[in-house]
Amino acid sequence: MRIAVITGASSGIGRELVYAIDREKKLDEIWVIARRADRLEELQNKCRNKIRPLALDLVKDESIEAYRALLEKEKPQIHLLVNAAGFGVFGPFDESDLHKVLDSARLNALALTAMCHVSLPYMQKGDSIINMGSNSAWQPVPYQTVYGASKSYVLNFSRALGRELKKRKIHVMCVCPGWIKTEFQGVAEHDKYIRYVDRWYGPDEVAAQTMKDLKRKKTVSILGEPVRRQVRLVKFLPVKYVMNTWCRQQGF
Repeated sequence: MRIAVITGASSGIGRELVYAIDREKKLDEIWVIARRADRLEELQNKCRNKIRPLALDLVKDESIEAYRALLEKEKPQIHLLVNAAGFGVFGPFDESDLHKVLDSARLNALALTAMCHVSLPYMQKGDSIINMGSNSAWQPVPYQTVYGASKSYVLNFSRALGRELKKRKIHVMCVCPGWIKTEFQGVAEHDKYIRYVDRWYGPDEVAAQTMKDLKRKKTVSILGEPVRRQVRLVKFLPVKYVMNTWCRQQGF
């Protein structure tokens, strides 16, 4: 059985990647993972490939173990693993809810790590992993302290893992989008703390760029020339200057 596995599939970029992969790939099943079962079940009527909804909360170790047990039972070939689940907590770190902050770090970084580790025994030459990073991965981000740090982890983890898997011919790509209008913004309390956004992109645009860059075997996918320019610039600027500029833009 040849499948794709997509986390964070109930909304946003994850959901758009379900649609994009469904259009471009002929698979036996697409396994879609998120907490909201009803959102996952809706996907079957919108996709041509068979959808298997898995209502799992990947912050919890038992959900990772449930996924592992299902793989052991079904023994599929995972042609494509997409780790799109994640959320952020914006605002002053010392005023943030500790449980939300820790869950954000667990989901963005540790659950993604676990999904890769558990899935890799079922992957082979020509298969791919897509990990969701962020434009916040390239520098420390005050008032997105844990979110930015977790996405830096995802970027560096993806690059290192991709180098290790080169000999197995399994490709790893990290997607680092800029500002995307999704439900993420509400969860992160975006409007309360973010005052300046240079440009919004849609999750469907990110998904389209992701699939295009996957075909090109890119290791990092970035949507939009303005975002790419910013990434190139940040590499040459002092970290203190970048953080000060960010804080000034947001009025902190």
